[in-house]
Amino acid sequence: MIYDKSQNTLTTDRLLLRPFNRLDATRVTKHCNNYRIYRHTLYLPYPYLKEHALTWIDTHQNNFKLDKSYEYAVTLKKDGDLVGAIALTNNQAFHHGELAYWIGEEYWGQGYATEAAQGIVDFAFREKEYHKVFARCFQSNPGSEKVLKKVGMKKEGVLKDHVFKEGQYESLIYYGLVKGEI
Repeated sequence: MIYDKSQNTLTTDRLLLRPFNRLDATRVTKHCNNYRIYRHTLYLPYPYLKEHALTWIDTHQNNFKLDKSYEYAVTLKKDGDLVGAIALTNNQAFHHGELAYWIGEEYWGQGYATEAAQGIVDFAFREKEYHKVFARCFQSNPGSEKVLKKVGMKKEGVLKDHVFKEGQYESLIYYGLVKGEI
């Protein structure tokens, strides 16, 4: 992973992680207005409208400036196509942050989530000097669990029936990685 502080970008083998801009709203809406993505996320509304994307994107610059969180567009280096999003919160008091992501369904199974997540984990430890990075996923989302395991995270626990979504309870699985365990 290469971090360009002046552009606030992260580069991996196949991806450029860059700040979102308002021009990305159409593509974000196309990806997020997908029931299969909504089903496995905590906070995305459904249906997902362009106004949702614009409101979300408009929060990013201030979050970066306040060192609160880092939201990146996951784009392909070869053509700039926006394939998803990845974010890292910054809990300065505890020297850790939460990793969260989504990838557009047409790009599933190509390793982009894993590559982006590895880039963000490297960024967290090398650039931001976190002690720990953690993530959570629905128990009903084994694909996300695979991503977290591939970047070296270990299962830390299950919060049984922790989220009520669409008339049923969902368990959340917590994964974490401490800097010294890499």
